[in-house]
Amino acid sequence: MNKEYKLVPGLPPGFEDRWDKKLLLKKKLSKIIENNFIKFGAEALETPSFEISENIGSFLTEDEANPMSDVFSFKDGDKNITLRYDLSSPLARFVAQNNQELPTIYKRYAIQNVFRNEKPGNGRYREFLQADFDIIGNTNPAQSNAELCNLISATLLECGLKKDQFTINVSNRKIVQGLIDELNISSEKQTKVIRAIDKLDKPGFGLSGVEALLKKERKDSSGAITKGADLNDVQAERILDFLKIKDLKKLKDKLTNPLSQEGIKEIEDFFQILGFGKYKDQVQTNFTIVRGLAYYDGFIVETNLNFEVKNDKKKVIDIGSICSGGAYAKLISRFKGVDIPGTGISFGVDRLLFALMQLDQIKVNEQKPVLVCVMDEKYLKNYYEILEQLKDNNINAEIFLDTKKNLGKQLTYANKRKLDLAIICGENEFNENTVTIKNLKGVKGENNQTIPKENLVNEIKKLI
Repeated sequence: MNKEYKLVPGLPPGFEDRWDKKLLLKKKLSKIIENNFIKFGAEALETPSFEISENIGSFLTEDEANPMSDVFSFKDGDKNITLRYDLSSPLARFVAQNNQELPTIYKRYAIQNVFRNEKPGNGRYREFLQADFDIIGNTNPAQSNAELCNLISATLLECGLKKDQFTINVSNRKIVQGLIDELNISSEKQTKVIRAIDKLDKPGFGLSGVEALLKKERKDSSGAITKGADLNDVQAERILDFLKIKDLKKLKDKLTNPLSQEGIKEIEDFFQILGFGKYKDQVQTNFTIVRGLAYYDGFIVETNLNFEVKNDKKKVIDIGSICSGGAYAKLISRFKGVDIPGTGISFGVDRLLFALMQLDQIKVNEQKPVLVCVMDEKYLKNYYEILEQLKDNNINAEIFLDTKKNLGKQLTYANKRKLDLAIICGENEFNENTVTIKNLKGVKGENNQTIPKENLVNEIKKLI
């Protein structure tokens, strides 16, 4: 290698190293979520990072001319393969492939990284951890969807959020689809209409932004132009009027087409079942949510935080939904010989982590290791005996791995590691069968105690 050339350490945009407290908190969140998934009856599934491109589909992109623009795709011999962008599309392939071996109602959970070739931002990454729970099979939709919302509430409360800090918004894609069909909006325009509606609550949009996307085009603050759905004035106005309706009864009176009425009835049935549980107050209707992924066609859910989330510069940002999902009747039926509906939710673990890091409501119970200092190389065997004694009693411990460093250097290491305790044994201690415990977080001058060696484990347990 050219000695003049040195690599510059760094990461591509949208990717992040996680370590120390942040990683510990992430692992804790993942474990809480997984425990709740299991509690609600799901079994684990793990699928590969790559799928055959045509199997995973292109449900993410807004660029119709380049449907794979928002994913990472590669050529693999004579096939195109794609890094998974969610966990539902791989699930659909798995169910279609293993349908005969699965129960008639299949509950699965998966906690894996997904990859999206999107513009990164605060709490938005190009590689991130999703935690999914899905119910596959011909079930009572009201029961299945109520179960999803109960699971969301139970999980977020256990993650440390309070009831007033999150809201679960629900709707049904059939409601807006019925209106779209009634207005005779062509199939090539429908995706743009759905995505325009989905932007309503996004920063900088509102009704005026949606209106622009429903019509010719929208110009943002930077001057960038997004091509609209090119609806006529009547079509656009009917959709905008729909977006202003908040009350389910009023919506029922306003939208009389059969498909919208079917969606409204499903919402009513859902709330009836939800009322049998204890989390009904966490859920409200929001008919403007439609979900950006194209495979949703029935019940939809988005969970939003009710507190401000700030970036590193202390600026309030829109973090979006922390748990979302819905029903998909046709995702699995794309595969030959299989026509099974499903419904599911996905927790954005990294996004949730980003928000929770700003609250002091969730703690990481971390037991830092006790450091066994090496004072004299001739006693190395004795130091290892102390080390094993601690570990045999379920006390995290490590021995300093350099016999050449003096005690000061070893304690500097311990402080950098933010360790709480160190064991110090020199000639005097070994002769007198004692050990010295140094409390690295204690008051100077009062942070050392020398005790009989047989009391070591009990004293350490009092201090950790």
